[in-house]
Amino acid sequence: MKAIIEEGDAEIAAKMQDLALAEGALPKHLHTAMFTQSSDNRMLTNRQLSRHLVGLWVTGHPTAMGLLRRLLPSGLLSYLDSTDDVPIHEDDKLHVRDNVKLAQDHQNKHKKNLHIQMIEKKVDQVLQHWRARIGLESKQHKEQLPITLRKRRQRIKSEANWPLFYYHFNIDHSKPNLIWNYKTREELREALENEMRAFNVDKELGSNCIIGWNHQEFEVQYHCLSDEIKIGDYYLRLLLEEDDNESEEVSAIKRSYEFFNDLYHRFLLTPKINMKCMCLQAMTIVYGRCHDEIGAFNDTRYIVGMLERCTDRLERDRLVMFLNKLILHPRNVKEIMDANGIKTLVDLLTLAHLHITRATVPLQTNVIEAGADMKRESEKEWYYGNRDKERLGPYSYDELKRFYDEGTVHAKTRCWAQGMDGWRPLQSVPQLKWTLLATGQAVMNESDLGCLILNMFIKMCEYYPSRDVDGAIVRPLPRIKRNLSDAMCLPHIVQLLLTFDPILVEKVAYLLHEIMADNPNVSRLYLNGVFFFIMMYTGSNVLPIARFLKYTHVKQAFRSDENQTSDLMSRSVLGHILPEAMVCYLENYSPEKFAQIFLGEFDTPEAIWNAEMRRLMIEKIASHLVDFSPRLMSNTRALYQYCPIPVINYPQLENELFCNIYYLKHLCDTTKFPDWPIKDPVKLLKDILEAWKKEVEKKPSSMSLEEAYQVLNLKTGEGGHEESKVRKAYFRLAQKYHPDKNPEGRDMFEKVNKAYEFLCSKSKVTDGPDPQNIVLILKAQCILFSRYREELHPYKYAGYPMLIKTIRMETKDDQLFSKSAPLLAAASELAFHTVNCSALNAEELRRESGIQALQEAFTRCVNVLGSSSKPEELSVQVCIHISRCYAVASQFKGCRERIQEEPTIIRDLCRILYYKNLTKLCTVVADCISAFCVDFYLQSQLFQSGVLWHLLLYLFNYDYTLEESGVEKSDESNKQEISNQLAKLCIKACARLGGYYIQQEEAESPPDNPAVKKSLSAMLTPYMSRKLANENSAELLKILNSNTENPYLIWDNATRGQLTEFLTDQQQKMIKTGECDQDFGGMFVFEIHAKELIVGEIFVRVYNEQPTFPLENAKGFTIDLLDFLGSQAQYLHSLLMLKQSNQKSSEEQGSSQISRLSQVEMALEALRNVIKNNPGVEIQCIGHFKLLFCLLRLDNCAKLQQLALEVVNCVSANQECVKDIAAAEVLSYLLLAIQALPSCRVLTLESLASLMSSTKIVKEALAKGATVYLLDLFCNATNPAVREKTAELFAKMLSDKLVGPKVRIILGKFLPGIFMDAMRDSPEASVHMFEGTHENPELIWNDESREKVSSEVKKMKDQHYKAQRDNPDIKWNLSEEFNVVYNEVAGELVVGGVFLRLFIANPGWVLRKPKEFLTELLEIWSKLVALDKPDGEKLETLTSAVVCLFSSNNSLLDQVPSLGYIPKVFAAMKQKNDAIPKSAIQVCHQLASNEICIRAMGQVESIGPIKIAMKIRRDAIALAAEALSKMFDKGEEELVAQALKTEMVQYLLRLLEAGLESLDNPASTKAQIVKALKAMQRSLQYAEQINTILDGSLTWRDYKDQKHDLFISDNQIAGYLTGPTGPSVAGYLTAGTRSAMPDKPPPLDHHEDHH
Repeated sequence: MKAIIEEGDAEIAAKMQDLALAEGALPKHLHTAMFTQSSDNRMLTNRQLSRHLVGLWVTGHPTAMGLLRRLLPSGLLSYLDSTDDVPIHEDDKLHVRDNVKLAQDHQNKHKKNLHIQMIEKKVDQVLQHWRARIGLESKQHKEQLPITLRKRRQRIKSEANWPLFYYHFNIDHSKPNLIWNYKTREELREALENEMRAFNVDKELGSNCIIGWNHQEFEVQYHCLSDEIKIGDYYLRLLLEEDDNESEEVSAIKRSYEFFNDLYHRFLLTPKINMKCMCLQAMTIVYGRCHDEIGAFNDTRYIVGMLERCTDRLERDRLVMFLNKLILHPRNVKEIMDANGIKTLVDLLTLAHLHITRATVPLQTNVIEAGADMKRESEKEWYYGNRDKERLGPYSYDELKRFYDEGTVHAKTRCWAQGMDGWRPLQSVPQLKWTLLATGQAVMNESDLGCLILNMFIKMCEYYPSRDVDGAIVRPLPRIKRNLSDAMCLPHIVQLLLTFDPILVEKVAYLLHEIMADNPNVSRLYLNGVFFFIMMYTGSNVLPIARFLKYTHVKQAFRSDENQTSDLMSRSVLGHILPEAMVCYLENYSPEKFAQIFLGEFDTPEAIWNAEMRRLMIEKIASHLVDFSPRLMSNTRALYQYCPIPVINYPQLENELFCNIYYLKHLCDTTKFPDWPIKDPVKLLKDILEAWKKEVEKKPSSMSLEEAYQVLNLKTGEGGHEESKVRKAYFRLAQKYHPDKNPEGRDMFEKVNKAYEFLCSKSKVTDGPDPQNIVLILKAQCILFSRYREELHPYKYAGYPMLIKTIRMETKDDQLFSKSAPLLAAASELAFHTVNCSALNAEELRRESGIQALQEAFTRCVNVLGSSSKPEELSVQVCIHISRCYAVASQFKGCRERIQEEPTIIRDLCRILYYKNLTKLCTVVADCISAFCVDFYLQSQLFQSGVLWHLLLYLFNYDYTLEESGVEKSDESNKQEISNQLAKLCIKACARLGGYYIQQEEAESPPDNPAVKKSLSAMLTPYMSRKLANENSAELLKILNSNTENPYLIWDNATRGQLTEFLTDQQQKMIKTGECDQDFGGMFVFEIHAKELIVGEIFVRVYNEQPTFPLENAKGFTIDLLDFLGSQAQYLHSLLMLKQSNQKSSEEQGSSQISRLSQVEMALEALRNVIKNNPGVEIQCIGHFKLLFCLLRLDNCAKLQQLALEVVNCVSANQECVKDIAAAEVLSYLLLAIQALPSCRVLTLESLASLMSSTKIVKEALAKGATVYLLDLFCNATNPAVREKTAELFAKMLSDKLVGPKVRIILGKFLPGIFMDAMRDSPEASVHMFEGTHENPELIWNDESREKVSSEVKKMKDQHYKAQRDNPDIKWNLSEEFNVVYNEVAGELVVGGVFLRLFIANPGWVLRKPKEFLTELLEIWSKLVALDKPDGEKLETLTSAVVCLFSSNNSLLDQVPSLGYIPKVFAAMKQKNDAIPKSAIQVCHQLASNEICIRAMGQVESIGPIKIAMKIRRDAIALAAEALSKMFDKGEEELVAQALKTEMVQYLLRLLEAGLESLDNPASTKAQIVKALKAMQRSLQYAEQINTILDGSLTWRDYKDQKHDLFISDNQIAGYLTGPTGPSVAGYLTAGTRSAMPDKPPPLDHHEDHH
């Protein structure tokens, strides 16, 4: 059956589904699917099959599905549509056959073991070759076909979630849409079994015909659920019991619209109250969840009407709760308003006053103040009448209740109480109806009911905002807000505040804020007493209250008192209730901040508020409301009659002065509130000035106690009246004369108010201004001006008249220093801060005669100062503030002139500095003195008043270790820090007094004061006085208080002690007698400094000890030193004359000379040091070189000479100085020093080396005999360093382009030329060369040569030195014929400085100048071969030298073509002298080794001359043939052409044929000829012609096919020319050998250097 339905076509499947119904198979299998419980697998399999069949039969078959709906609850069937997973899955027992696995197993059955497969594979490989041999075919592998599976077809497949359905079928449910348990399952089982049993009986009875099951009428009735109220698909009990927190899926209501209508119909039809309430509750739930689907409720008006008519408390609460859900749809809100539902709900709101079992709010029991005798009287509110015009009463609510119980009053009785618009039946009065007539048990208490209604109002208001999306105010006001702000509703909402229920109060505050937003009636809100009621609330949830107050408190149109303290207080309705600070806080800050303050304990400049003040406020409001709160308990609709409350006075604020938004006492308490922010400093200043004016003009109150009692109609006897009596009298008169009731009673009403406020006021009655308040006013201004300088800077201070008046009054007061309120200190501080904030105020102060007033106060306070005065004393404080004020005022010329007119100011300032105990005051005075120094006249006044004595003494109290310690410090806790600050300020004052500071703005720069500078320079030394110009004073103070010895300063305990002693003496004289040193320290001299040589303010001795000390003006010091030396020039000249004349002076003169000479030596040493350590200053020596060089003549003053030489050495590095020395022509003094100062020869030579950069000096040196002095040092000195320096110096002289050649010529007369080159390349090597013995191609040198030169030089030097000492300008000349001749060199052939004999013997010698040697050698050779009869030996030597040169230096061949000697070589071959052609062939043979030379040969006639030479010198044929083979081998076509032209080929063939027998090595010669011919054969251009000639020769046939290399020797044919080849090592000393082993040690550092 399953397969037919699943895989059959649609018609067959549908027929099977119909048959399942007709045959009764569906209920049977449904029973099996639902109720089979067994552990037998067969039974479980049958159950799964039945479940599968049921799912297939129902799928797509509405009839079967309809049957299921009749059998099972809809809540259970809903699981079929669910997408949730089943928590527990059953094993599938139907589809147990895995076709894929079966197929895989079948395939693997034929597969063998993997190991066996591998063995078989290897065997097959072994047998494969054998099979092929015997003709067997290879083993064929039978391939298995793959198994394919047929895909199942499922035409009908159940999409319903049957597993989840069966899972939930077997578990119990208790939900609004499903009650399912064991009983329901048993009833279903029993019904199915009975039906199947009856059907089977019918089938058996009617076996003769086909019986079909009547499935259309079969239905299961669940009798166990008959007691449950079911509406639609939902059970009402469970719906109402459902938790609000149920998940959406569980609580979702299907077809909510139909279900809601079913509920409403049942509600309308049932007469039972309880059933109605259940339906209402269900409707509330359904509409709350599905209001969007259900939409607007059309019978909202009917529900409102029912609420108004009903008398059952349960029904009332359910109706209100239903309305609460109905307002979720905006259309229903309009219906409620149309049905006058707002008024009905407000009537219910008032019942909240009757709720007497609510939790007690803290303090609430103490809030309501009511007398014991008031209670009964105040609660008698009610009147009633049963007959027409009957009026009985008043009665209390309790009495009326008793009448009702007795039957005197019934539902139709007419009643009235205050607040009702007329007489109404008792059943129409909400309070009486719900307390006397109503039945049933309420769901909510009165407070919860009120809270719900308030929430409804809030929600309704949110639907209708007061502003549109663009922020425009909506007019007319939305209807809901109009209704709620109506006089019939608003008072009752407001009066809910008096319930003091936290939730109700919070909701009312929020609702009132919503209603009053942009409401035109907001200005009259106060008449309902809302601000009294809301401020009485004692709870802590005050944030909504704060928001409400923030919005409304200044929008009320109440009558304000004229004597209110500020504009805000006059505008705020809370002005009489809260302190001004709290009102300001509410206005200026957010509601959150106000709520924080209102609930807390605050004691700040902006708020003084605590719980005690709040309690007092509540008590005062409660006593003002008196009997209204108890009345509401009797009559919930009683209306409050507004009466203004007198100002509440708080004892905590009795001594506080409030201004702007600050309590000045706290604001001035900078210890507790150091930097309290001020919002608007300008506004605060204006308010403070106004408060100052009021305080000064304060007068006693105009009303007395008796007058106040008379106004209130109270007796004026002795003593006062109780507060409650006064309050009653006030209320009585206030109601009588209130302008709203009595328009003509306004004046009387104001008198009553004023009298009541006067009597309630606790503030003391003052007789005039309060000094403490004035001090606060002054201090507050000081704080403002000090903290907000930038903000107040543009404003001129308007309080000077009052300020100066205060200063004068205080100054003249005899009790000035014994007052409790320090007015003068505060006033003088304010004077400073005003001018410091805006200096222009100083001018205003001057115009108001403020300078004079301050001077009077200053003088009075200075006169009481003493050594025992304390910093906190009034006199000290006044002096501090006035000094600061003077400092600022001195910026203005007018003020300075006024100060100049008051000489006592300067005197008093200087006097204060005497009091060392008042360090803080002295710092201020020092700063003031600095400020005064902008004026020259004030500078002079201060200077003549002896201010320097005081200022300089304070400099020695500085402790630099504190500054450098890194320890955190402050002047409040560290006295030394104050001393350090004072020292810095005194330094600044001294600097400004002398005019050391140079600033860009001339107006602020103190003028230069030479008199002060002179005094400071003398007392502080010039060096330290110059440091005053540095604004960073720490460095100077550290120097002053420590021991220092540097070139500028010698400062120690002795100098410090001498200065402080002098200053103390002068200070004492000035204070006691008014007189002091007339020069004011200008002539002061330190004893220690008098013994030192000081040049240009520098201690020369110390500078020489510290030569690297950085100088401030090295250039100036250099000039000063030169000037000093110039001033000593006459003395030095005389000393020179004495030395020359050998005169002896007396001992005194000797000691004087020694002292002066040592000073000159010190000056010279300093000059050397300053030039050495300060590059660039040497330029200052220009013009003084004659003086400096003359010092070198003082022969017996070796140290002086050495220092002068060191100076010369230092300046010689500067080109400008060298030029000036050259111009001075003083070199001879330096040359003489070579001999005069043997110990300084290296230094002298270094100086000369530097000077030799000038050609002029080189020329002068040559003329003055420098050559002979230097030669003497080079030849005869014993110090190797001196000799090397001399060689360096010679090299420098030789390098001079102009004079160098002449120097070389002169040196060449003494030494071989190689020495000059060695000096240039290696001075050390030149010395070793001179000391060694040498015989090599470039030098022949031995002991005899050396001795000859040395003795000759020494002799010449001695002669010249003697003459030059007498006449420094003498010239030194050397005759042109002079030359030192060495015997060993005689007869040697020398070319280019090379001995040819030795070069030929050692051709491998590395020449110093090979190119120059080549050029000169070829030149001499070419000239020699051009002669008809040259010297044969010389020609042979030259030729050998050329061959050796080219053999050892192949690279030189590249130079030959450019030198133009190739044509000359071939021209020489044509010479008739047989020696010349041979020589030419030898040269040509060398040239043929170079490709560049071969190309050059092609450009000249070369082959013809070779042919001629070969004919002339047959012994050179072999060499020529080799040369030809090399020439032709390079492929130079021009040479081959010449060979053809000159018939060289034929000539060579003839030589091969015969004629070589006479040669030494004919075979080798023939081989060279063959090689040459074969080279010609390789010609690209002429090969054919060459071959033609060769082929025509019979001789050539014998040679052409074989190689002849074996006949050619690797050695050169001209072997006789090849001399011994030496090592190819460069160096001057390579071939040098000593004539004998030395028998004495050489000089120090004397060594050979082998290059």
